[in-house]
Amino acid sequence: MSNRSQLHNFAAANLNPFKGLTSKLINMTKADIVTKIADRTGMEKSDVLAVVENFMHEVKTNMESGENVYLRGFGSFILKKRAEKTGRNISKNTTLIIPAHYIPAFKPAKVFADQVKSNVSVK
Repeated sequence: MSNRSQLHNFAAANLNPFKGLTSKLINMTKADIVTKIADRTGMEKSDVLAVVENFMHEVKTNMESGENVYLRGFGSFILKKRAEKTGRNISKNTTLIIPAHYIPAFKPAKVFADQVKSNVSVK
């Protein structure tokens, strides 16, 4: 093995800032949520899944039509406007205009954010 490939392997193994983050950041999936709700309420998982799917569909549909979704005590699904900007394609050495657009975002309610701050420690 050449020195260059050894250096590359070392860098990939030791200097990757995202190494191991995926398993730490993604703690709960939709299936986990459905299971927890089904266990707490005694409802069938298929019924809970239908409710969760319909909730997500309603949030998406309202946001696609330009409406924000407010859930008191939890947070808001809001549309954030991104201004027009100039981008660059460095491989072709050209500039392009990225038009103004909206992106979906979640803003937690103050009560929710405060609960997270007080209950989750920084590691």
